[in-house]
Amino acid sequence: MKDLDWCYRILELESGASLDEINQAYKDLVFVWHPDRLPADNLRLQQRAQTKLKHLNEARDRLRSYVDKAAKRSQQHYYRPYPRPNYSAPHAGARPAETSSSHSAKTDYSHSSSQQSKAYSQQRQRPANHNRSTTSADNSHASTRAHTETRHAATSSANKPPRTNSQATETKSSVSNDRAESQKSDLSGANLRGADLKEKDLSGRNLSAADLSQANLSDAFLHRVNLQRANLQQANLFRANLLEANLQYANLRESNLIGADLSGADLTGADLTGANVGSPSRLMVKLTGAKLAGTILPDGTVHA
Repeated sequence: MKDLDWCYRILELESGASLDEINQAYKDLVFVWHPDRLPADNLRLQQRAQTKLKHLNEARDRLRSYVDKAAKRSQQHYYRPYPRPNYSAPHAGARPAETSSSHSAKTDYSHSSSQQSKAYSQQRQRPANHNRSTTSADNSHASTRAHTETRHAATSSANKPPRTNSQATETKSSVSNDRAESQKSDLSGANLRGADLKEKDLSGRNLSAADLSQANLSDAFLHRVNLQRANLQQANLFRANLLEANLQYANLRESNLIGADLSGADLTGADLTGANVGSPSRLMVKLTGAKLAGTILPDGTVHA
């Protein structure tokens, strides 16, 4: 894959150009280097134009992908926890940690040892019935405490606020938005009659059976778009990028295809009756590698 510096050089841009600048530079250079604008008998210039267009498409796609990924990264928010305080660090003027801890350990140990000895002596001096009563009192106290904790847990659960309607609505709205986002690229059967889609990027979209009659699609990016059986009658496709587009059985009657790039497009069964593709002596539509089986040509004849 070519590096970004190469892509910027091919499109004659400075590093860090915006997406609009990338698209505009691509359209300007494609217009300049389009093979239909060069003499057909000059094979050297024709070959150079083909190579230039290939590089322009590769550079444009590479930079668009880079800009899209950078925009997504900038929208992400990362969790950065606060640094945990170092409780082990001694304060100014405090005694050394080892001396303080050792002194505390010795004091606690001697104190607990003396208490254990004293408790053991008292237990031996107590009668057996006293021990049994003490044990019964301890069991009763433990049972009362368990009952209290159970009641407290039940009260806390009962006092927990129920889920409000606004929260339920918000959750439902979030699910609906996710579903709409996943279906955003599917425009099959959409009614876009007379829509102004000039310079719009519809690459890879599904527009099968959509109504785009009389729509303005000049300079639009329609790379690998699905326009199968779409209605494009009288649509303006001036200099539209239709590389590898699916136009099977599409209605392109009386459409303007001057300067359009249909390289690698599938025009099987498409109807181009009355479409503007240039003068009788000069074709101004790029059809390199296009599939034309059964296509109705502008003059009404069917391509074999």
